[in-house]
Amino acid sequence: MQSLTFRCPDDFHVHLRQGAECGNFARDARAAGFARVLVMPNTLPPITTAAALNSYRREIEVAAPGLSALMTFKIHPKLDRVALAALKAAGAVAGKLYPEGVTTNSEDGVRRLEDAYGVFALMEELNLVLCLHGEHPEAFSLDREAAFVTGLAGLRSAFPRLKIVLEHVSSVAGLEAVLADGPLTAATVTVHHLLYTLDDMVGGKLDPHLFCKPLLKRPEDRKRLVEAALSGSPKVFFGSDSAPHTREHKESALCSAGCYSMPVSLSLLVSLFEAYGALNCLEPFVSRFGAEFYGLTLNQGIVTFVKEPWTVSKLYHGVVPLQSGATLPWSLDSSQGV
Repeated sequence: MQSLTFRCPDDFHVHLRQGAECGNFARDARAAGFARVLVMPNTLPPITTAAALNSYRREIEVAAPGLSALMTFKIHPKLDRVALAALKAAGAVAGKLYPEGVTTNSEDGVRRLEDAYGVFALMEELNLVLCLHGEHPEAFSLDREAAFVTGLAGLRSAFPRLKIVLEHVSSVAGLEAVLADGPLTAATVTVHHLLYTLDDMVGGKLDPHLFCKPLLKRPEDRKRLVEAALSGSPKVFFGSDSAPHTREHKESALCSAGCYSMPVSLSLLVSLFEAYGALNCLEPFVSRFGAEFYGLTLNQGIVTFVKEPWTVSKLYHGVVPLQSGATLPWSLDSSQGV
């Protein structure tokens, strides 16, 4: 195939940062072809109030016309009914649960799932989606997701009507826990977890730009994630977890966790699905399953990717992207005016 046209995609897990950086990264998302993005709330200060949520969404949509920002709030146990109702009225579609200390700006995270059960009960009533960073902070780093998902059965038993998303699933254990649950539990998958393993990061020279949370895992984990993405299961859809950090913060003694994949995610996904002879499965994965899970209307526009090589910029706004300087075979057709 020399071209591929499909419905405008959604990215159900992005980090856009704040201030001037936010505008740059929001424009990158629109330029990459995305119509909607689900924006994570672990900013400083975090998004925990309706006023903060409204302000953040306006900042994003003014900076990147044509990009629709789906908003989340950061869960903490003291959120009450009034605060949650106000967040929903302001447009929040989900709340994000961060265990304490597992990733960027999560030092104020929740220590035990049970500590936030009161918030989860209110979210269930209000039909707000619960997004989980699924890592147990006390487990060995490669086993944190597996340790965390042992609690999913109890969570589901306590909240049978709550929609739950295990974000950036990275392991066989995490994926199987999601697939074993009913239709109200789903998972997002990143492009870097579909393409790389821990060996790519540390098997030769250390590549800090592949350092992310949850960590890249074993070959068997990557293989199972690819199978799930290609399977046509509506419980598995795309969320890039695109997380920009400046080159100085990545190439340092205390390297920040996150891959900046936004500029290349769709191009890499087209190549991956093509390699498996499954290009027909790409549109549901990036453009339908996530929207349907969140109860959203599908995007009306289209994007076209053409088999024309392009070279990835080495830096975007001081950030080294995934595949920096590489030549990729599929490019977004710029004539569409995205």
